[in-house]
Amino acid sequence: MTTTLDSLAPCPPGRWTHDHVTVERVPSGPIELVRDGDRLHVRHSLGPESLSERLVAEVTASIGDADFGQTEFELTMVGLVRSTVPGALESWTTYYRNSLDELQGGTADFAPIHDKAAELVRGSVLDLGSCFGFLPLRLARAGVPVTATDILPGTMTLLDAVAPTLGLELDTLVCDAAHVPVPDDHADTVTAVHLLEHVDPATGAAVVSEALRIARRRVVVAVPYEDVATACHGHVRTFDADALHALGASTGHPFEVFDHHGGWLVLEA
Repeated sequence: MTTTLDSLAPCPPGRWTHDHVTVERVPSGPIELVRDGDRLHVRHSLGPESLSERLVAEVTASIGDADFGQTEFELTMVGLVRSTVPGALESWTTYYRNSLDELQGGTADFAPIHDKAAELVRGSVLDLGSCFGFLPLRLARAGVPVTATDILPGTMTLLDAVAPTLGLELDTLVCDAAHVPVPDDHADTVTAVHLLEHVDPATGAAVVSEALRIARRRVVVAVPYEDVATACHGHVRTFDADALHALGASTGHPFEVFDHHGGWLVLEA
């Protein structure tokens, strides 16, 4: 039975456990994943300077051919953060600060995507499927009024806790991206950056429809181009430019599709 994840729950220094996943910091060595029956033990020797979004690529590479689902991937990521720096808020603040610096400094893989999103938004922003909330934090740092949303309460609780330590202000909202409890025309721009690959086509169409209801000016959608959906990241479908064109045309709104480190669909509300 899976229990609710609390990313800020206390844990012993250097060791974090949730359900069947234990992550332990050891003196030296690469990230190592060991299965023992139905349990997963992750060992690593990361230092605070290594805590950032670039760990996503490192963990993905470490998985190799292992049967690794989204839940185990996410628990491993949380465990790496929590076992590296003592103290819940201290560990997450380190992770967020490093990630934001790399994303805005251009050294992170995702940096060009955030740069393009920041370039495309107009006025106030409501971000759908924010997860850790790096894009909303990036926008808040630039003085943009922004609301982060996610279906998982824990991610929004974490964002609420960390944002003040970074000196940033934003709003958060726990909701399904296809059913957002805000009025029509609530924000100038609605963003859905690397969200639609996580949902089936019918849900994706509902998300875009909801985004158009909320947006006064435009909707910005970004997706990765993949040959095969990356299951450990929770992807359930793939996109190409033709699929984005079809999605844009189905809305009846003016739209543009272009490529930039993946695919983009910009709809004018």
